[in-house]
Amino acid sequence: MKHLVLSLFSIFHLLSSVHAAEAQQHAQPNIILCMADDQGWGDVAYNGHPVLRTPHLDQMAKEGIRFDRFYATTPVCSPTRAGFLTGRHPYRYGIRFANIGKLKSEEITLPEILKKQGYITGHFGKWHLGSLTTKIKDGHRGRPGKTEFFSPPWENGYDECFVAESGVHTYHHPGTYEKLGTHYWTGLDQPVPANEISGDDSKLMMDRALDFMKRARKTDRPFLAVIWFHTPHQPVVSAPPYTDGYDDKHKDYYGCLTAMDEQMGRLRAELQKLQIDQNTMLWFCSDNGPTNVKNSRGSSGGLRGGKRGLHEGGIRVPGLLIWPDRVKEPRVVSTPCSTSDYLPTLVDLLDLPLPNRPYDGISLLPLINGETSERAKPLHFEHPNTMKQAFVKENPDNQTAMIDNRYKIISVDGEKSYQLYDLEKDLEERNDLSQKHPEIVSRMKEDLEKWRQSCRESAAGKDYPKP
Repeated sequence: MKHLVLSLFSIFHLLSSVHAAEAQQHAQPNIILCMADDQGWGDVAYNGHPVLRTPHLDQMAKEGIRFDRFYATTPVCSPTRAGFLTGRHPYRYGIRFANIGKLKSEEITLPEILKKQGYITGHFGKWHLGSLTTKIKDGHRGRPGKTEFFSPPWENGYDECFVAESGVHTYHHPGTYEKLGTHYWTGLDQPVPANEISGDDSKLMMDRALDFMKRARKTDRPFLAVIWFHTPHQPVVSAPPYTDGYDDKHKDYYGCLTAMDEQMGRLRAELQKLQIDQNTMLWFCSDNGPTNVKNSRGSSGGLRGGKRGLHEGGIRVPGLLIWPDRVKEPRVVSTPCSTSDYLPTLVDLLDLPLPNRPYDGISLLPLINGETSERAKPLHFEHPNTMKQAFVKENPDNQTAMIDNRYKIISVDGEKSYQLYDLEKDLEERNDLSQKHPEIVSRMKEDLEKWRQSCRESAAGKDYPKP
């Protein structure tokens, strides 16, 4: 009798698992968008780093889609984050550099769109798209009575958050949280007490994100979780066991990345435990290329340049997607893709029209589904050489670039001269072909200037409905 009961229980458990899997397939997918801060294209073992331990990201690269030409919207933090949430280049609405501008209320964000489709939305980690308080001194721009830059996540489509305006320590030793003066917040006038902030920062935000997902799982609603790690941005700090085996010069940088990688593995394990892993889109990328300041020793993996520049090392970043219901076989994608593609992709997935305004990103669904191997329109870039230049709206010395499926033009001195590179053969951008193929340069420059003019019109407010 005991064996019969056990057999019936096993059958019931199997049927329940099958039913749960079928329910996942037919439900709207959960969406998790993870992004590191200043992690270079070469700062993962799967791209050939000789020392760094990233076993969980490596496993994602083996199981899902590995995007070998995944680009940040810009080569610095705030503008990329704006493009991530809007699908539009930040020059269209004034976020021209880190700590400049804010996410405007007229912009339509990804969480705002998904909320209308029944999603529960949460943001965890860095924000960097506006200040979070007008009551106390906080971060770079939060000040008593200062409303000019106030634009927190809870006013841009998020139901829940655990968020800091700007960078915090990647590991919180006693006293470091208070010393830095940048608080975590969970809502309006709700700073997180110092006694709740200790240990590895990636773990802290994953604790909050997983709690959010567990509670969302108990409802009939899908969720959007945006997780923006501070790792490996300054102040770079780590501790054992993450630093074990690394030399003193690199231990904090490598250690915080290994700690973040561990949290990506923890996230995947929890999704399986909750039986929602099959119909969850899990993305991972970085916001720009690496930097080499203080104890940051980032790697571009041999690509030219780094953070703040439009050469490949500044904008090409790790890119991964795990989605077992749709991506059943692992593959490598060499088509150019971007953080600005997130919003158009997810809008397409839900069979919604894009709002009536210019978008710089495109839907990646045809690429994910294996229906195409080419990008439908180019990627365009503009970025000032310095923060001071970012305040000049019509700066002739801005860096500009354009990337299509094969070629890239780039100017680091405004429109004075353009270099041309064949990225299929020369990913390190060593062989300038502009003299050999002036017709390609001319064609791409014309397209780039049309795009820049479109951005100028957007910046003048032409995209927003008249009151």
